[in-house]
Amino acid sequence: MGFFKEFMDFMIEQKIIAVALAFIVGIATATLVQALVKDIITPMYSPYLSFLDPKAEITIGASKFLIGDFIMQLINWIVILLVVFIIGKKIAKT
Repeated sequence: MGFFKEFMDFMIEQKIIAVALAFIVGIATATLVQALVKDIITPMYSPYLSFLDPKAEITIGASKFLIGDFIMQLINWIVILLVVFIIGKKIAKT
């Protein structure tokens, strides 16, 4: 029983359980933010980006670079950062 008690004391002292719970909440929040961006925000601006073909590619020698997909993911990343910033700012005010 000594090893188990020592292990539990270590877990409590180092706040590992709190970190694990924060990690789980963080994953759930990331999933929620991604769904918000994908299902609600992206449809608002995607008609304005219809000129951007996700399959656009640049070929250099034998290598193909999917630049269209990269640009779409970059735009999604920027929108996610903006949403997280706005949510964080609202939470910080309260």
